Amino acid sequence: MAKPVTEFTCNACGAVHKKWSGRCVDCGEWNSITEEAPLGTGPGKAALGAAKGRKMVLSDLRAKETPPPRKSSGVAEFDRVLGGGLVPASATLVGGDPGIGKSTLLLQAAAAFARQGLKVIYVSGEEATAQVRMRADRLGLSGSAVLLAAETNLRNILTTLEAEAPDLAIIDSIQTMWLDTVASAPGSVSQVRASAHELTTFAKSRGTSVMLVGHVTKDGQIAGP
Repeated sequence: MAKPVTEFTCNACGAVHKKWSGRCVDCGEWNSITEEAPLGTGPGKAALGAAKGRKMVLSDLRAKETPPPRKSSGVAEFDRVLGGGLVPASATLVGGDPGIGKSTLLLQAAAAFARQGLKVIYVSGEEATAQVRMRADRLGLSGSAVLLAAETNLRNILTTLEAEAPDLAIIDSIQTMWLDTVASAPGSVSQVRASAHELTTFAKSRGTSVMLVGHVTKDGQIAGP
């Protein structure tokens, strides 16, 4: 049996190393390298055997299709960044420095979409629901029909989203999410990438718009996805 392959990833910049060291040679950060099992690259040809996948449905580039409808939040700059509004089955990453106002902006957007009749779920992995309500009170949004949850276990989050079928799900933040199928700590590059992949797949398959909050590193790069 082949020996399991592990790799060492810097949690600050995402650089991958063959062995552990106290300092990342790429970004210079100390004590940021952790051992992780690499993400799978998919089964090899021999592993597929006789089993076949499902044939894809192909469409002609020349075919005329109606553009997906967009929902405006009413926040001009926010809608402009989204290309004119929220698109169903889309996954959007909102990145920025910690404390810059990402959570406040998305809570305002969530309330605006809820006022238009959209079902919105706001999942916070960094604050309790009481803290989110306090921020909503300060912003004058306490009467908005936004559903709140405080959770970091992605399996529980996806189960809830499948049952509730919201129009918009906001995950704040992707760095706090964790999957029990990934053998690394929450916030590690492997966890962030795997969690972002699962949420993006959910958005595409269920038609739910998903917004992910992502923090940036010291170099200005979004950590993980």
